[in-house]
Amino acid sequence: MDPADKWLYEYAIIRLVPRIDREEFINIGLLMLCKRQKWLKGKVCVDMQKIKGIFPDADISQIKGQSELFEKTDVPQKDLPVEEKYRWLTAAKSAMLQTSPSHPGIISVSDETHKNQSSLESEFERLFKNLVL
Repeated sequence: MDPADKWLYEYAIIRLVPRIDREEFINIGLLMLCKRQKWLKGKVCVDMQKIKGIFPDADISQIKGQSELFEKTDVPQKDLPVEEKYRWLTAAKSAMLQTSPSHPGIISVSDETHKNQSSLESEFERLFKNLVL
């Protein structure tokens, strides 16, 4: 298979860590980057019942407000390339919202009909379902 038929991507899981001192977390979202396609996506699912069941004192409105930045892939410097935005969003933080280490993956796109960003979208949704929901 031609190397051009494979796209390398990276992903990190977005975690809610309500009490940093306990180091307990819930997976609430996903970030994914494909540098070759200049593609970056973030998605969050704030499950109030799940969070309140484990962390009854959690401030859901604060969590929702802060997690929206991951969905918008929002960083202070707006004109950064996607890979630098991804690095910014996945940088280690001592905060309530953190990310896992970055993990690599490869998508095979062997025919022309699959050489578009829908392959990335499909892989993103597969990862989101398996790792977050």
